[in-house]
Amino acid sequence: MNDMATQYPRTVRLKNQSFQFSLLRQEDRDDVLAFARALPEEDLRFLRVDMTDPKIVDNWVEGAAAGTRLAVLAHLGDRLVGYGSLNRRESSWMRHLGEIRIMVLPEVRQVGLGGQLAHDVFHLAQQIGLTKIVAQMAREQRGARQMFQNLGFSVEALLADWVIDPNDATHDLILMSYDVTGLEAGAGA
Repeated sequence: MNDMATQYPRTVRLKNQSFQFSLLRQEDRDDVLAFARALPEEDLRFLRVDMTDPKIVDNWVEGAAAGTRLAVLAHLGDRLVGYGSLNRRESSWMRHLGEIRIMVLPEVRQVGLGGQLAHDVFHLAQQIGLTKIVAQMAREQRGARQMFQNLGFSVEALLADWVIDPNDATHDLILMSYDVTGLEAGAGA
């Protein structure tokens, strides 16, 4: 973790905007809650947990402190506008896997922020010895699926009626993966 800490904070310039990237810390809790509450309902509909719930965010911050959750935050000025996380699998037979989640506010989509957050997460995964990253999304999340395909992820499975939304409607789940062992040091950063 010390190696990672030296990489942040850092400034990332994308389409004439300067984003400040940092790792999730306890003092970011309120920013994460404000970010979650600013996400469109459509984005919140397919989250596994309600990230507008302070208890959930508290667990994330605790996970970051424990090293089981790594999260890169992107601020534009004083506002949190992007979030990329890597969640490690706890079972010993999947200890080589991490799950990636990327969320970006609508007003900064299409500038490459999601892709840059993903590249940072890829390199964090390499540093902690993970070999494969997985992403999960509902079939309807076409933008997310396209972003992950553009990053080199491959579809591993389509699970019918696997996800249920807050309105009790079921949706197909797409599972995608990416092998991070093939990344060159420094690529994408």
